[in-house]
Amino acid sequence: MKIIKTVLAGALLAGALLTTANAASTVSHGIAMHGDLKYPQGFTQFDYVNPDAPKGGRVVQSSLGTFDSFNPFIIKGTVADDVGLIYDSLLGRAQDEPFSLYGLLAEKLEVADDRSWITFHLNPKAQFSDGESVNADDVIHSFKLLREQGSPFYRAYFADIETIEAINDKTVKFNFKNSLNRELALIVGEVPVLPKHYWEGRDFTKPSLDIPIGSGPYTLSGFDPGRSVTFKRNPEYWGKDLPVSIGRHNFGELVYDYYRDGTVALEAFKAGEYDFRQENSSKRWATGYTGDAFTSGKAVAEELVHENPTGMQAFVLNTRRDKFSDPKVREALAYAFDFEWTNNAIFYNAYTRTHSYFSNSEMAATELPTPEELKILEPIKDLVPAEVFTKVYRAPTTDGNGKIRRQLRTAKRMLLNAGWSLKNNKLINDKTGEQFTFEMLLVQPAFERVVAPFIRNLELMGIKASIRVIDVSQYINRIRAFDFDVIVGSFGQSSSPGNEQRDYWHSEMANSSGSRNTIGIQNPAVDYLVEQLIQAPDREQLVLRTRALDRVLQWNHYVIPQYHINKYRIAYWKKFAMPEQRPRYALGFDTWWVTQDAMKAKDN
Repeated sequence: MKIIKTVLAGALLAGALLTTANAASTVSHGIAMHGDLKYPQGFTQFDYVNPDAPKGGRVVQSSLGTFDSFNPFIIKGTVADDVGLIYDSLLGRAQDEPFSLYGLLAEKLEVADDRSWITFHLNPKAQFSDGESVNADDVIHSFKLLREQGSPFYRAYFADIETIEAINDKTVKFNFKNSLNRELALIVGEVPVLPKHYWEGRDFTKPSLDIPIGSGPYTLSGFDPGRSVTFKRNPEYWGKDLPVSIGRHNFGELVYDYYRDGTVALEAFKAGEYDFRQENSSKRWATGYTGDAFTSGKAVAEELVHENPTGMQAFVLNTRRDKFSDPKVREALAYAFDFEWTNNAIFYNAYTRTHSYFSNSEMAATELPTPEELKILEPIKDLVPAEVFTKVYRAPTTDGNGKIRRQLRTAKRMLLNAGWSLKNNKLINDKTGEQFTFEMLLVQPAFERVVAPFIRNLELMGIKASIRVIDVSQYINRIRAFDFDVIVGSFGQSSSPGNEQRDYWHSEMANSSGSRNTIGIQNPAVDYLVEQLIQAPDREQLVLRTRALDRVLQWNHYVIPQYHINKYRIAYWKKFAMPEQRPRYALGFDTWWVTQDAMKAKDN
């Protein structure tokens, strides 16, 4: 282990840059992760908005389960949907660039050319919904709250922040521990700013239904505990005329009604009880969007192709459990999931098999490593599976007819070589004498039909697997405590992966309650590649380093990959209009508006 640490430390130090107090800097209206900003100084709006969109109208959407908190920054409680609408951050994101931010609470910024520090100059007009000004102390207090009392995610996310200082009431400077983490200057710009005067004297660590205060375009105007929450557009919103706001936040009122499951929610939509939904069930999408509303044209169901990375949805194996600690065992289990049959028999051939943690993007490792990737992998070549260098990972496939005896024979051989034996059709551990058993923990009853064929195939291998479906609150608490054997989990990705990868894969987060390292990965090679990804100096290197990480994750067989779709499946009542141009990296629902006719009809 000492050799491993020496190799990795040496590799990291070789690329280190010295941080200097007088580093050259640039003053700008925005900042791009790599390359240049699309929108110049003095731009008036994003290309994908309608600056003349009318404001107003009431829009109702659905949510599943329940809620008991309006604090999305801690791991306790079940948070109501879209509470983020009430908050602003220092910078706002452009949805037609991979990762570029422009002035929001901050009217301008100054950033060191080596990204070792960034200074934000607050807009003097910025204020919270109660009329109090947004000051540097609010920014500093927000980061203090999040780091010290918020979700463990924030401690990892902000790990490279050295100090935060108020230059004056309207100027705040972030100093970083080094200049390696180039994304950090953007990350601090995206964090919601919380009002110090509101949170002082309140317990930030506890779930609460006290209505919070923010500086964003909406205020939380009312709620029925666990059943409904309402946001109203703030007519006095200080930032409504900013370039990042023009043509957005057009709905006068946003309501979220809660339903116990997706089937009930769909029927409520068809009955006209709410206005817009995104569908995540292939069965409901293929069979449920019928009836007078659709045939008459009053409601629309459509698919919109997108270019967003779809990440990884998978059966997540909790490697903290001894039975899942061996990668050969994990690899063998994957042969029991017959995606091709499932896609045809259950999913109406709606999905594509997932092989990569960065699927639907240029960052997915889909070919053998290039010479440039091999250079990245060289320092850890003795720490990763040999297949990383010689093979392209593909999850096990079948011919789709449901007959997978050949695949199951392969899996059995692998398990026998990994210290298991078949006795009376039971897979028995050679050391403990116990049968291989595990529980599949689910939160959606509809997913049982997907899991059931997988479990039947596992039974043919001598494995006893069971399903347990629990409610949302219980599920969230058990996941936060890593109290599960196997779950269906998702690892979402953006077009510019960065510091969040620590929370997904880094050893430091493996036993940190509430982290997104649900797998329990503790692997020095993965740690090294995560840091290399974060330190990528340009877009080309980011892509190469992400592919290298993808390969190492793939060949460690941490999960059993499932499937993805590169389309938004949406349904809505024809009360909306939308810009001609959609943002490249988002659905852009916040650029839609309620038509004048619909608003008049509602008034009548």
